[in-house]
Amino acid sequence: MKEKIFELVKEYMDARKQEPFTPGKSIVKVGAPCFGHEEINNALDSLLSLWISQGKKVIQFEKEYAAYVGTKHGIAVNSGSSANLLALAILIKAGRVKKGAEVIVPAATFTTVISPIIQNGLVPVFVDIEDGSYNISPTAIEAAITENTGLIMPVHSLGCPADMEAIMAIAEKHNLPVFEDCCEAHSAAVNGKRVGSFGTLSAFSFFVAHNMTTGEGGMIMTNDDELEDLARSMREFGRLKKYEEGKPRFYFTDEQLKDYDERYVFEIMGYNVRMSDIHASLGIEQLKKLDALTDHRIQVATFYEQHLKKYEKHLQLPATPAGALHSFYGYTLLVKDTAPFTRTDIVRFLEEHNIETRAFLGGNLTLQPAYRGEHIRVADDLAMTNNVMNNTFFIGTHSYVTEEQRQYVVDVFDKFFAQYD
Repeated sequence: MKEKIFELVKEYMDARKQEPFTPGKSIVKVGAPCFGHEEINNALDSLLSLWISQGKKVIQFEKEYAAYVGTKHGIAVNSGSSANLLALAILIKAGRVKKGAEVIVPAATFTTVISPIIQNGLVPVFVDIEDGSYNISPTAIEAAITENTGLIMPVHSLGCPADMEAIMAIAEKHNLPVFEDCCEAHSAAVNGKRVGSFGTLSAFSFFVAHNMTTGEGGMIMTNDDELEDLARSMREFGRLKKYEEGKPRFYFTDEQLKDYDERYVFEIMGYNVRMSDIHASLGIEQLKKLDALTDHRIQVATFYEQHLKKYEKHLQLPATPAGALHSFYGYTLLVKDTAPFTRTDIVRFLEEHNIETRAFLGGNLTLQPAYRGEHIRVADDLAMTNNVMNNTFFIGTHSYVTEEQRQYVVDVFDKFFAQYD
């Protein structure tokens, strides 16, 4: 009967085609989950088995994604935000970063890079980003390091890899750990090495709009066995990191507990941020498609570059650093100061023509209400960050952006620029 259900789902998904695109009426979305029958049936398999919490599929997804990224371990959690929160907590617990230490971060990023730093009793130090890649500047990192620095936290913004070779050299010089935020950068690489495999730890998000998705979900990556053990314990309430094989369940004894159930012994304070097998089911199938999904994003970005290059007098197109594989979470455009229009002008025009846009994440996060009054440090004038905050936006590149849709997007840009001939 289960196989019959799977076959019916396949028939349904094969018959369910993307709605016909009507220029000017249909929406060209910034992001969308790109699912087939494989994801649906694998999730159904978990539901029908009645094993819906963390189980064997989570373990499978962890192993397969770690192999893809190029790390020894993957620890699945319920979001990229939780991955950041947990990763910072285990660095502190392991003594790799001291409470109250400073964490060097780009000022132009997303709130869930910064909030977990403060929530863990650390101090974010905001530095500027590079022109073109919009990633944290290695020069700015070096200038911001003091005796209080405990961690460098680069973010691979919108799929563009940060200069990890330069960052790792700085980290080695100053004996500092590196924690990579790769939440928007699945598949991205530097000289063939995947982002997420450079630092002491890294974090990925599998949010619905990202390059691959489990709906909600995230994962911590590391080669460090101690950090892996801590992550697995703290992910799940702070339970015992290792169970002793061959012993009965009611064996745990110390100076306070006697013959206690090992499942209810908590070594450290932890969280409950586990991924479910349902979400892992989606990730297992999405990972099989990730390279194809990334190739499509690159094709869309290449098309936009070819057709928008003629407007470079007024728009700065996204840069791909030498040796980098840019996975294009979105296609980023910066309105130059000399342009006869503002970002608001072009964004409103695009939105009026049903082309979705987004700002560059949180812009300059030092200006956000959430961090006013918090203990932070701003290391420089953040000139490029402010430029990006005020003048940058991005549009979608995902697999549901068809040839017809991307041509429509270019036509709308042409229509907008015709006003300024």
